This record gives sequence, C-alpha cells and structure tokens, in this order.
Amino acid sequence: MNEQDERYSTAEDAIFDAFFLLLKEKDLEKVTVSDVIKKAGIVRSTFYNHYENIPALMAAAEDKTIADIFELMESFHPQNDKDRCYSYFLAICNYTKKNPFLANLLQSPRGDAFFEKAIMMFHKYVTDVTQTVPDASVDRVTFSYLIAGTIGSNIGVLHKWTAEDFATPAEKVADILSRIFLSGILPYLGMGI
Repeated sequence: MNEQDERYSTAEDAIFDAFFLLLKEKDLEKVTVSDVIKKAGIVRSTFYNHYENIPALMAAAEDKTIADIFELMESFHPQNDKDRCYSYFLAICNYTKKNPFLANLLQSPRGDAFFEKAIMMFHKYVTDVTQTVPDASVDRVTFSYLIAGTIGSNIGVLHKWTAEDFATPAEKVADILSRIFLSGILPYLGMGI
C-alpha cells in the first residue's frame, strides 16, 4: 500500500469512527458533515474526497457493516461444537454492540432499506453455501431455507437485544443464539448430531 492509499484508508477509518461515535450521541438524522469532520479531526475537503454527503456516508456504512457481517459469517463453519458456536455468536453480539450504526438500524424504520440490501446479499450467500450441501439427506432447497431461518432468528434476537439497550449481557445472548442453532437448526442441516 503506498502512502497516498494509506492516508486515504486512515481518513476513511477516522470518518467511520467519528460517525459511529456521533451515533452514540445523537439521532442518525441529526448527524451533519460538520459534526463528522470535527469529531474525526479532518478538514471538510477530506470528507468530500471520500463522500458526497451524509447519505453517501450512511450508504458506505451500510456496505461496510454488511461486509463485516459476511466476514464473520464466512469464518463460521457450523458443527456440533458448543464452544465454537458460542465464540461465533459472541463475536456477532460484540460487533453489534460496538457498531452503533447497526444497533440503530436494528431498532429503526430506516433499517428496512438496510435489511432489504442485506437480505439480497444473504440470499446470494445462502445460494453460494448451498452449492455444496454437506449431507445428501438434506436437499439444497431445504438447506437454503434452514440457513435463511438461522439468519432470520439471529436478526430477531439482535433486534430484541438492541431494543432493550443491551440490558442482557452479550455472553447470555451468545449462549441463547448457540442453543437456538445447536438444538433448533443444526439437527435439520444433517450435520452430525
């Protein structure tokens, strides 16, 4: 990475960090470019080198959040292993808690557009994953619905958790998600329980 690319990446990280910090302080609709540049410690032109306006920054934050979630999903290889499942779901919980943009989307009507975009990407992910069904006793269509059900149940639990302002410890939520997966979904995937 050359020096110019590194500066670009550093400024972009500063913009995202500032945006996420601001979302802990004020409503999404009230965040301004001035707020972001002040919090990020950058000049206005640097912001505009990256984003046209706050809606463009929000779209980029959506894309980054989806990419981060997919990175976590791709690292998870479902097995009948409670510790592995718990570690994965704890990582999802911690990511949700530290990403106020995602937490905000999980509990606001604006989240509908985000989740529509995410669902389209999840659909592609499920299609890719189901190209190699791990057990011949489960057909691809059933497998894809089971994966979709897992995604839906995770979103539902995370929505409840964020709506309750993370009152339940992340470890407890991760344990609940692990139990849902291990006893509710995994047996139907035909993956060795």
